[in-house]
Amino acid sequence: MAVVVKVRKVGNSLGVLLTKDVVESLGVAEGDELFAIRMDDGIRLTPYDPDFATAIESTRDYMRRHRDALRELAKR
Repeated sequence: MAVVVKVRKVGNSLGVLLTKDVVESLGVAEGDELFAIRMDDGIRLTPYDPDFATAIESTRDYMRRHRDALRELAKR
């Protein structure tokens, strides 16, 4: 799906206007944050923060491996 967007001046910055279809497909609303991820073939715009997801998965893995120790610490 290719959608043409226009680059516009917004204050001292530049911005793009997203069509209603793009906004709905991303599942975002005004005020939400989007992440622009540089890819080999361009930019990926997503509401999903891959760095945060990696950190969460790493934490969940740690918690699974040390479940017993964490349970004992929670008792204190």
